[in-house]
Amino acid sequence: MPRNTSTDLPLSPDRLADGLRAQTDAFAAAVQGVDPRTRVPTCPRWRLRDLVGHIGQEHRWAAGIVRTGAAAPVPDPKQADPGAPTRWGEWLRAGAEELIAAVTDAGAATPVWTVLGPKPAVFWLRRSLADTSVHHADAALTSGAAFRIAPDLAADAVDEWLTLLSDPAAPTVKPDVALLRGDGQTLRLEPPSGPGWLVTRTPSGVRVQRAGGRADVTVAGPVADLLLVLTRRVPPDRATVTGDRALVEHWLAHTAL
Repeated sequence: MPRNTSTDLPLSPDRLADGLRAQTDAFAAAVQGVDPRTRVPTCPRWRLRDLVGHIGQEHRWAAGIVRTGAAAPVPDPKQADPGAPTRWGEWLRAGAEELIAAVTDAGAATPVWTVLGPKPAVFWLRRSLADTSVHHADAALTSGAAFRIAPDLAADAVDEWLTLLSDPAAPTVKPDVALLRGDGQTLRLEPPSGPGWLVTRTPSGVRVQRAGGRADVTVAGPVADLLLVLTRRVPPDRATVTGDRALVEHWLAHTAL
């Protein structure tokens, strides 16, 4: 199956699986040989071992939800047992494969539990890929490794995060999202190619469109940088901000992961 470009969304389940493998491999490479006690600057409550534990737990937790279709308690990464640091890569890859297999066996369209209500099983593959990609950036910023992600995966992670924030159930999971309501203010994320994303703050919530055009503020840059700005891994100045910067700051203040 051909791979999608950064302007073609959504990605196929096969591409999401390939992406999860690639980002899990890259995460494992970024933490290899680094002291497990190292503090993660972008997740200050966690040390590197906690970050590794979170990724491995998340994949296995999501796999269990897909297999049963039912809710399960969110695990504590500090309770994870990723094994010796020399075996972290093996443990991380096994978790990713467990999730991929669970979605494949269940069928991507099979309804399962999610925090936002019933969704197709592929929801958890996409959610885990996006989260793994962002935490790959955390690992890279901690260890000094380069952060790399294919443009289509970065674009899908941006789209996935905006989709979550615009879901009507989002404020019940993350109350701060309710503060994003507005009376028509617009924010545009503009990658080098493709329509980008136009976010409108309405009285009933956030509306997201894949569209170009004018906005109150535009954040422009490579799609990987847009992902890192949107998830507060780098400051907005990593991209080019044009227009009402206060709208960007307000958005970031109420969407922290």
